[in-house]
Amino acid sequence: MASILHGSRLALRRTIQGRSSEFSQLRLSFSFSTNASENNVNDATTHFGFTTVRTEEKESKVREVFESVAESYDVMNDLMSGGLHRVWKDDLLHRTGLGPTSRALRRLHHASAASDQTTPPPTLNVLDVAGGTGDVAFRFIEAAGCHERSKSSGQDPIQVTVCDINAEMLRVGERRARQRYGSGLLDETKALSFVEGNAQTLPFEDNSFDLYTIAFGLRNVTHVDMALKDAFRVLKPGGRFMCLEFSHVTNPAFRAIYDTYSFHVIPTIGEIVANDRASYQYLVESIRKFSNQDELASRLDRAGFSGAKYTNMTGGIVALHEGWKPV
Repeated sequence: MASILHGSRLALRRTIQGRSSEFSQLRLSFSFSTNASENNVNDATTHFGFTTVRTEEKESKVREVFESVAESYDVMNDLMSGGLHRVWKDDLLHRTGLGPTSRALRRLHHASAASDQTTPPPTLNVLDVAGGTGDVAFRFIEAAGCHERSKSSGQDPIQVTVCDINAEMLRVGERRARQRYGSGLLDETKALSFVEGNAQTLPFEDNSFDLYTIAFGLRNVTHVDMALKDAFRVLKPGGRFMCLEFSHVTNPAFRAIYDTYSFHVIPTIGEIVANDRASYQYLVESIRKFSNQDELASRLDRAGFSGAKYTNMTGGIVALHEGWKPV
């Protein structure tokens, strides 16, 4: 293992060295301004990274990327972000308030079971879109106490649904869930489920969920505005939308360092660790072509959400956007 890591470091160093002129050319080839979003592409074409493709092609190309990286995706996220993706996801969990909300809800259910109350207590339904490997959903499950609840009989009043367009990512996620929690969570209490579906046309009824989250997936959707409108549709009145996504670094000096790392180090890590440079090159490029913070907040407004806002993390490398479906 030590020799592999040493070799990887040497390869990364050689890749970075001597490429300053190449990177300068790359910086001139596209804009980091707010004009460099997918809004500039006409209806017949769209962006797949820096490549312009026919709109109908993007979905299959993105599917191929995630089929390729499914098994190594979470490990690669660690290597790409230095483990920061875990901090960002933990912050997402904290901001949902899911832990304290779930504890309060379970107290209501216990009190209801001990009384003659005829009105059923409320339930809590969470949808995590583009979360195939379960990395975010597992945080929700543990914060909500669903694993402990799975030792009892009956359906859990708190349910987390993972929806992803990629069957391979879902297969990896469900396998990990059964290894981690056993089958009771999925088959008996129904606290966790994995559903294949497109974020643009979700396979759920209107007004079904209290919380909709999507982490590092929205930029890969072909028609982002369709996905936002469908998120609005499936949320209950008063429901909350939360999107954790790579965004645009605000400090110019930090941005230059981040760009060098992104374009030269991350694809090389993908090549060395996963033998897949192209998929990670796409992931880097897709970040640069996505809406900046203010653009995405405006798109939430247009989709019907109220109180749209965002919080930058790590200097704008990542932003958390939020909005609410009016009551």
